[in-house]
Amino acid sequence: MAIQKILTDKAPNPIGPYSQAIMVEGKFIYTAGQVAIDPSSNQMVEGDIKVQTRQVLKNLEAVLRAGGTSLGSVVKTTVFLKSFNDFAAMNEVYAEFFSSSAPARSTVEVSRLPKDAKVEIEAVAVKE
Repeated sequence: MAIQKILTDKAPNPIGPYSQAIMVEGKFIYTAGQVAIDPSSNQMVEGDIKVQTRQVLKNLEAVLRAGGTSLGSVVKTTVFLKSFNDFAAMNEVYAEFFSSSAPARSTVEVSRLPKDAKVEIEAVAVKE
């Protein structure tokens, strides 16, 4: 089985022993969860759930592009929210990025996220 690590400086460097994404057999891309770290400063972005969700999806998009694909090829996401009270606002921004090709999605509330983020999103994409 051919496994390739994906790494880009246009998304935050991993903050632990993991890869930004892994491509399997040149076709399936599994991303690590992305939080709202600005890759240029390596700091969490300041702001509400909308600001953080927008940065998370930009980071996710950068990782997918490094793998030769895009958000349009995402077939499944998992969204981790610190508070389900932020669901509607997160969903509003999420819809901007997945307007025409909404993937399957699970959304769960968690007690805590890395760097005290409000949201983390991971994805599975199929490279055409």
